[in-house]
Amino acid sequence: MDIESETKTIQEFVVKGNYHAAMNIAISALNECRRDSDQAGIDHFLEVIEGIANTMVEEFGSPGRG
Repeated sequence: MDIESETKTIQEFVVKGNYHAAMNIAISALNECRRDSDQAGIDHFLEVIEGIANTMVEEFGSPGRG
């Protein structure tokens, strides 16, 4: 898997506000890393997922939450 390419694709969806697609791609990439026993990749995509969630909190969360 090309982690940089997948991450770029995910970020493009985040920029467009399509968080559902971004999360789905990130989870799929995480699962591929799990199948390949690629712990560094797993950690990377967990961070990407966390970043997407944080972006959603900032955009949609109640004041003071983000």
